[in-house]
Amino acid sequence: MSVTIFHNPRCSKSRETLALLEQKSIQPEIIEYLKTPLNHEQISILVKQLGFSSVRQLMRTKEDIYKELDLKNEHDENVLIAAMVSNPKLIERPIVVNNNKAALGRPPENILSVL
Repeated sequence: MSVTIFHNPRCSKSRETLALLEQKSIQPEIIEYLKTPLNHEQISILVKQLGFSSVRQLMRTKEDIYKELDLKNEHDENVLIAAMVSNPKLIERPIVVNNNKAALGRPPENILSVL
């Protein structure tokens, strides 16, 4: 099993999700996406793997940068993805990927569906 977690160690839900994986004896590949930002293609793939109908479902809409960039009124998916590439804080976390399926760890137990 090759499991990846897109992780922010400062986020309690992300830490809880990583702990849940470790409790299941899973040692995931950990990608700290704030240090290693995702590109346009990676974000597009994650949206599909998560089963989201819009990239906005992967966005942290309460972040200040979301408001500063006036993304609420943006409807072009490519513009939204570009904003996440430039500002990785906009990406919701944590995301766990296993076998081309992904789950958002909010709450952490959500990830059990992809294990």
